[in-house]
Amino acid sequence: MDEKMLKKLAQYRVLYAEDEVGVRKNVNELLSLLFKEVYLANDGEEAYKLFLQHKPDLIITDIKMPHLSGIELTKKIRESDSKAHVIIITAYTEVDFMLEAIELSLLRYIVKPITETKLFDALEKFLQSKDKAHLQEIAVEWYYDSMQKMITHKNEIYELTKKEAKLIELLLEKDSIITYEEIEQYLWESEYMSLNALRLMIKNLRKKLPEGTLKNIQGIGYRL
Repeated sequence: MDEKMLKKLAQYRVLYAEDEVGVRKNVNELLSLLFKEVYLANDGEEAYKLFLQHKPDLIITDIKMPHLSGIELTKKIRESDSKAHVIIITAYTEVDFMLEAIELSLLRYIVKPITETKLFDALEKFLQSKDKAHLQEIAVEWYYDSMQKMITHKNEIYELTKKEAKLIELLLEKDSIITYEEIEQYLWESEYMSLNALRLMIKNLRKKLPEGTLKNIQGIGYRL
């Protein structure tokens, strides 16, 4: 795992549920080096309580545990969070459990024994999924990254000012014409918005977008 991925993982919190003490201790030592926070659970019920309390970014759970299995835990989590990222740890012999797990949209399975390679592969899948979650397509191969507040096109990156990012988010959210009044209220807040200031911002923003993406609706406002 490269340095860029390690930095990304350090932003997130993980919940790890495992009833075997030795396995839990070893995996926790590794997770603690990678994540901002690690919440440990001895069984499914404790894991669910920790999930409700902390709403972690990732859940890693063993499939067979007391009180609630990994499958039952995931089902309960799905009741309130359909997009939660869940990785399940399983053994080759747990075929019945795995058949039930197919419908749960799991991020990845890790087959025991857990190795660093298997775990890192699963965590890379997690990061890829998180990256896609905050990317919105503006045009073919052009994306807005809501986490980094920037426009990306293939290998090119265009960083946005605070007002530029707010306007892009407003346009994507509304998916229709944004009036001058809305722009002033949302971007300038309590300040006065001069036409020159608006035109300068639009001019600079257009340099960071594919040609023709940001359209002026004469006398009304703008739309994508």
